[in-house]
Amino acid sequence: MDKRALIQAIVAQLSGELESYARSARATHEEATHEQSKAENKYDTRGLEASYLAQGQSRQAAEIVQAVKQFETLEPKDFGKDDPIDVGALVELESGADRLFYFIGPRAGGVEILHERKQIVVMTPQAPMGRELLGRKKGDRFEFAQGKTRTPYLIRNVR
Repeated sequence: MDKRALIQAIVAQLSGELESYARSARATHEEATHEQSKAENKYDTRGLEASYLAQGQSRQAAEIVQAVKQFETLEPKDFGKDDPIDVGALVELESGADRLFYFIGPRAGGVEILHERKQIVVMTPQAPMGRELLGRKKGDRFEFAQGKTRTPYLIRNVR
C-alpha cells in the first residue's frame, strides 16, 4: 500500500472538512451579527448562541489546519515485522471474521478514508485503542475492553 498516497488522501479529506467548517463559521458569524439577531429582550439569546457556535466552528477549523500541517510534514515510514507500532504505522487488526485498518496519525482521530478498497480509520496515540497498540508488533494478540465487553485482537500486519 502506498502510504504517501494514503497521507495525501487524509489531507484531501481534512481539507474538504476545513472548507465546510470555514463556510459554516462564516454563515454562523453573519447570522450572529445580523440585525435580526439583535436581542429583543433579556431572554432572547439567538445572537449569543450563534456567536458561540461560530467560535466553536472557528476553533474546529483551526484544529483541522494544524492536523493538515502535521500530515503534510509526516514522512511515510515502512515498518518491518519487528518494528513496534508508532505514528505513521498502518495497522491491520483481526477480530473474529473482521479485518480492521487503522493509520496511526499525529492528529485527526476518527477520520475515515476509503483507500485501495479498504476502509481506513485514522487513530491517534492518545486514543484508548491507540495507546493499546503503541509498541506492539505484528503477530501480537491483545484484548481491548470497551465498557464490560472485552474483544480479542490479532495484529495481522504493520506497514
